[in-house]
Formats: sequence, C-alpha cells, structure tokens
Amino acid sequence: MASAPKLEFRQSQQLVMTPQLQQAIKLLQLSNLELSAFVAEQLEENPFLERDEAPADAPSERRGEKAESAEKTPDSEVNLSDESSLKEARDSLDTEYEDIDPGGSGSDTAASDYRTNDWASAGGGRAFGDDRQFDATLSKEISLADHLTEQFQVATRDPIQLFIGSYLIDMIDEAGYLRESLDLIADRLGADISDVEKTHALITTFDPCGVGARDLKECLKLQLKEADRCDPAMLAFVNNLELLAKGDLKGLMKATQADEEDVREMIAEVRALTPKPGFAYGGGAVQAVEPDVFVRQAPDGGWKVELNNDTLPRVLVNQRYYAEISAVSNDAKDKNFVVDQFSNANWLAKSLDQRARTILKVSSEIVRQQDAFFVSGIKHLRPLNLKNVADAIEMHESTVSRVTSNKYMATPRGLFELKYFFTASIASASGGDAHSAEAVRYRIRELVDAESNDTILSDDKIVEILQVEGIAIARRTVAKYRETLNIPSSVQRRRAMLQSAI
Repeated sequence: MASAPKLEFRQSQQLVMTPQLQQAIKLLQLSNLELSAFVAEQLEENPFLERDEAPADAPSERRGEKAESAEKTPDSEVNLSDESSLKEARDSLDTEYEDIDPGGSGSDTAASDYRTNDWASAGGGRAFGDDRQFDATLSKEISLADHLTEQFQVATRDPIQLFIGSYLIDMIDEAGYLRESLDLIADRLGADISDVEKTHALITTFDPCGVGARDLKECLKLQLKEADRCDPAMLAFVNNLELLAKGDLKGLMKATQADEEDVREMIAEVRALTPKPGFAYGGGAVQAVEPDVFVRQAPDGGWKVELNNDTLPRVLVNQRYYAEISAVSNDAKDKNFVVDQFSNANWLAKSLDQRARTILKVSSEIVRQQDAFFVSGIKHLRPLNLKNVADAIEMHESTVSRVTSNKYMATPRGLFELKYFFTASIASASGGDAHSAEAVRYRIRELVDAESNDTILSDDKIVEILQVEGIAIARRTVAKYRETLNIPSSVQRRRAMLQSAI
C-alpha cells in the first residue's frame, strides 16, 4: 500500500497547569515559615497588595475600601463533637485543585512535573513564571534531624518505634541533646516507658556519636563506649566531672583509684571528645516550629480543631488604587502591567484563603479518625492512609499529601507533624473496624513478654490468639512483625529460658 501525506483532525483532552494553578499548589505544600517569606516578597513586588494588620476576628473599616480576598476569611475553628460545625467545615471549602493529579498516584508530584502549554494565557509577574531559581540547584547542608531520620528509617521498621523515634528526634536540640525526661515523653505519648527507653537507646547508637544524650556525662560515656574506653576507672572519672572543673586532681585520683599519670591521660582523652556532637550538622540557624493547627479538648469531651491565625498571612487587594491607576494608564504596556498585577494579587489572596480552608479540613478529619490516640495514647492509633482522609473529605489524595507535608499540629500530647498519624492496617477477623499495624505489633510484644517456661508461644499459637481477639493475620505476617520487634523465634526463646533457669 502506497503511503502519501495527508491531514487529519483529532480531538483530545489534556490537563493544562496554568502558572496561577501552579502557585496555588506551591502554596499548599509550603510550611508556614516559607509561606511568610513568600508573601513578604509578593507584598514588596505587587503595588495592589497590602498586609492586613487588623485582628482576624475584628471588623475593620479598611475592609470596606479594599477586598481582602476572592472569598471571605475561613472559619478558624471546627468543633468535631458538633455535627453541624463539622459538616459546614467540609462543605465550605471550594476544592478547585483537588483533581490535579493526572496519574492518580497521590504522590507529592511537584507542579513543574506537569505539562504546561498555556503560559501566554496567564497573568505576568515573576512569581507566576518558571520558579526554578539558581539557589534551588545548590546542595543543601543536611540538618541533624534529617541525618538522624535517615539512620532511623534504616535501623527499624517497627511502627511504634518509628512514631516514638520521630518524636524523640524532633526533641533533640542543635547540640545533640535530649533535654526532656523519657518518663514525661512516655506519659505524653501514652506509650510504655520500656518502648521509649528502647527507642532512645537505639538513637544513641547513631552518628554522630553521643547524640541523644540527656547530659554531658552521658554524652561522653557514649563516645568512650564507642571507642572501647569505658572501663571502670574511666567511668568513675566521667561520673566525677565536677572535680575536673574544679581542677581537683587529688579528688580525681581518689575517685578513680588511679595514679596521677593515669588521671592526666584520662583528662587528655576526655578533652579530645566532642561535648556537643550535634554542632557537626545543620550549620544554619535553628528556627522553632510553629504549629499550623491547635487541637483542644471541648467541654463536652470532644475535640476542637483551630487554625493558628498567627501563622496565616492575611493580605488585602486595594481595588480603589487599581481603579485610580487604570483610569490614568494610557500606554498599552502600562495597562497590561496593571491588569496582570491586579490579577496576580487577587489570585494570591484567593490561594491563601483556599490553603487555610484545606489545612483546617484535612486536620479536622485526621483528629476525628485518630480520636482514640488523643484520649488513650499511641497504642490506640487507628489505621489511616491518605485515601481514607481523601475519600472522607472528597478531595484528591495528592492534595491531602501536600497538606500533610511540613504542617504541624499542637495537641495535648505534644507537637506532631500531620504525617505522623498515617499508619498501616490489619483486617478484622469479625468484619468490624481494621486494626492498626502498630497496635498488632504491640499486642504480639505483650504476648511474648507474658511467656513463662511452660508457655512459650509459637507463631501459629500467636495467630490463634489474635484470631480469637478479632485480628485476621497470617502466620508469615506474625513472623515478620516478630522479626521487626527483634523477638527471637519460639525455639530460641525456649532455649534462652532453659539456660537462664540453670
């Protein structure tokens, strides 16, 4: 068959990401600190934008002269025990960017990954163009928290340890010390002190050596142990560091039962150690995390979810100034600039409003589904994933993923990133609610801890017990969970008990 050139007409659909929509997505995944910096930059560049200095709950005469946004300021509080309040919060959000993920993967795909061919139709302005900047291609100095998190995710897959470890890493200061007591952390999380102690002990084995210590003595002991120099004499020396500070050489000799030469060698060894190991990472200034959402207990026993208004930049669009400038602008180039800047100002105000509503909506759903955690602690975390939340609030998984990134929730149990509350699930044998994988692991540990010489449980026996308790789980899953908890097999446990009994 001969081939010849011909013309064909085809009709197709494709997702077009305008620069304004890219900006809305970008704002959604920014932290509150990054958002404040971005808004400050826009206020400097756009003549029609002004900062709204009036309190969020107070009416202002200036609001009568200028439109603060495309929509009204979102309600900053949702009472989860009030069905009407919860329904109103769900229905009030204009989800304009909930279906922007063409792949449907729910991943944190950057806006620049989408195909964009409508640049000419969008308003001008540097903020809405290609946001790839030179400094974005530079390597970033790794922070101490990032360095510890990378090691922690390799060291364990136990969800309970991952949850507790993430919290402990966030509590470690820039010097590498954990200043808060483990008892207080366990009480706050509703976790067993043994789980917190085990997780802390794991973190203290990470690089840099000495990280996670609660005081200087513990920091030095960790480094000496790593160097295989933590003998009884050196241990006594570290326990009496106050004598070194006083220059009491004879007191150190007495405490360590060593002669002067040995004590001077110990002094030299200790002075060669690193008293603040965390300073080796994260050379930049450390900034405190500001929560985006507050969760408080309501008088009726439920929970109130409230936006932190201090972290929400509010802007006004000066329509009067736009009208004045438009009236005197004769040049076509000037008119285009005025129209573009006014369009950009309105879009920014609307995007900020949309971002606040979305954060409140997602946070409220997380608190509703993880109510048991706030009441009873970490052992009662429910299985939760992005799809659960997305389906409940009728949004796309990718939107939920962006909202939960770099957003923090202040609760009676502490400050948590929203991503903390997503856990795997195990099906229920009775057809009821699924069980959190963390809770199942915790139950397996409880069963093993309660063993005696005559009641060593095999994996099959553990499966039978869990089935009776309504947890549908396979034997291989029990074996996998047991290994992640570093629990030996039933044969090894029985042999260890027999040896200890001899």
